[in-house]
Amino acid sequence: MQKNFKLTIEYDGTHFHGWQRQLTDRTIQGEIERALCKICNEKITLIGSGRTDAGVHALGQTANFRSSSRLGADEFQKALNSLLSSDIVIRACEAAAESFHARFDACSKIYNYRILNRKIPMAIGRQYVWFIPLDLDLPAIQSAMAHLKGEHDFKAFEGTGSPRAHTVRNIYRIDLIEKKEGCVIFEIQANGFLRFMVRNIVGTLVDVGLGRTEADEVKNILMSRDRGRAGATAPPQGLFLMQVCYDQP
Repeated sequence: MQKNFKLTIEYDGTHFHGWQRQLTDRTIQGEIERALCKICNEKITLIGSGRTDAGVHALGQTANFRSSSRLGADEFQKALNSLLSSDIVIRACEAAAESFHARFDACSKIYNYRILNRKIPMAIGRQYVWFIPLDLDLPAIQSAMAHLKGEHDFKAFEGTGSPRAHTVRNIYRIDLIEKKEGCVIFEIQANGFLRFMVRNIVGTLVDVGLGRTEADEVKNILMSRDRGRAGATAPPQGLFLMQVCYDQP
């Protein structure tokens, strides 16, 4: 009889071509599936809560898999961490209900996007931030962010070439967090995200912070459903999937 297991996964996406398995390129799903197949001596399919793109990181990605192995959750965690490369860590493994599905059961996700806003770049940690040496107008950004909270059609912030039948999403909260030494973090929790949605929102808010776009124009961009009116896509290295939530916020 197969048992269902839930994984909480941390990874540095710098050297991966995203989450989803590919025939030739290195991916997080592919690496974990290969390790599981070796441990279980059977074909294993890993179901992720969703995809992350090339260069994007995670501190709390969630996935589940089913196996006929006699191993328990703690044994799976230890075995996986012994086989996986150092840029993937299984933070937790637990037995899950037979019906649990990492993607379909998710109620919301929390993403962070990190910007280094100061004159001097950093050498250590540069692969985890978007470096912007020009001063950002943070009050203007906060004013613009207010237009994005709630349920809206986010078509204007969807990546081109990846159309969805339904582009309405609900942003439960969007916060701007100032840290020391010029670190600025956008934190967004929503019931779902379109491809590149967070990075396109951040790119647009940075335009506001640099005075290229008025704060109130963000509302018009949102209502236009026109990707061409929004800002450029922020680079991937600043984006982190922080948590997948299975309870309603």
